[in-house]
Amino acid sequence: MIFLRYENWKSYLRFYPVTCLILLINIAMFIVLTVQGGSQNSLTLIRYGALINETPFSDQLWRYVSAIFLHAGFDHLLFNSFAILVFAPPLERLLGSLRYVLLYLVTGVVGNVMSIAHYNMLAETTISVGASGAIYGIYGAFLYVALFQRALMDDASRKTLYTLLGFGILFSFAVANINWTAHFGGLLSGFFLYGLMIRLTSQRKRH
Repeated sequence: MIFLRYENWKSYLRFYPVTCLILLINIAMFIVLTVQGGSQNSLTLIRYGALINETPFSDQLWRYVSAIFLHAGFDHLLFNSFAILVFAPPLERLLGSLRYVLLYLVTGVVGNVMSIAHYNMLAETTISVGASGAIYGIYGAFLYVALFQRALMDDASRKTLYTLLGFGILFSFAVANINWTAHFGGLLSGFFLYGLMIRLTSQRKRH
């Protein structure tokens, strides 16, 4: 079962340095938001990098990245941090730190792009934060593994992934204030980006 964590904290830090750094940034930024006006305060969120589809902020492209590391409320931080803590490490070992962080950031950005495009189409203002797009990017990569690299994933892990995605889809549409477009964008981009990375790696090895 690849999603069970057996490591002690020292081994976790050594084996998964990028995952630890991501968690540290998320926690640090949550503390900053909390002491600077509150993590659920719209003005504070915008000040520190939330994604918003209103001028002049909509032209600030850096927000597509910074919003990935912000969370609105402790529950938001807790659920996303748990997902990263448990499900991300096997992908870091599988891809290596550089490709892993690239996939994390790219899928998070794609999720944010799709989210803003969705709300622009609805002509609604949105303030968006959270790592959900990147987390679903990780799930998308594992979905590729489950379907096309079956030897790398045991049956129990495959069933866990399918169950996780099933509940994730249900909650994305059933619960208010969940950004389903960011989830879908992250999942889709994670699936295809992981596949591209694997193919490029295989081509280099053949050469």
